[in-house]
Amino acid sequence: MTQEAHTVILQIVLVAAALLALVYFVRSGQSVGIRASKRLAFGAFVVLNIYAVLRPDDVTVVARALGIGRGTDLIVYLLVVAFVFGMLNTYLRDREISQHLTNLARQIAVRDAELSRREQELAERLDALAAREAAERNGHRRDADDTVHNP
Repeated sequence: MTQEAHTVILQIVLVAAALLALVYFVRSGQSVGIRASKRLAFGAFVVLNIYAVLRPDDVTVVARALGIGRGTDLIVYLLVVAFVFGMLNTYLRDREISQHLTNLARQIAVRDAELSRREQELAERLDALAAREAAERNGHRRDADDTVHNP
């Protein structure tokens, strides 16, 4: 196989991988919660990657116009920026989830304390009611015993 054939095969594999990543991103169940700007940015990123795979000489021209020697260096710099963005996004999402969990734990603790207080209050009422009923039964027995012994 020639060098050109290897390049074409590699381009097909890379384009297919980029398209699969895009399809996965769009179809994943989490995509509902992802903002439109993030979807657009990811879509543009995939399109630029496909373009860079298919037209590597154009990337070198853009890199030289920006004062960067090679197109490969430009791609690496852009990937570093994308990585930092992804890490920042993950950190912010993690912090938001932690805050939600803290709020939920707080709400559950307050609810459990309220339920415990109500259960204690109900138990005290039931004990008082049982004591009153026992006292009334004992009072009726004494009255009955008094009438049987003292006719």
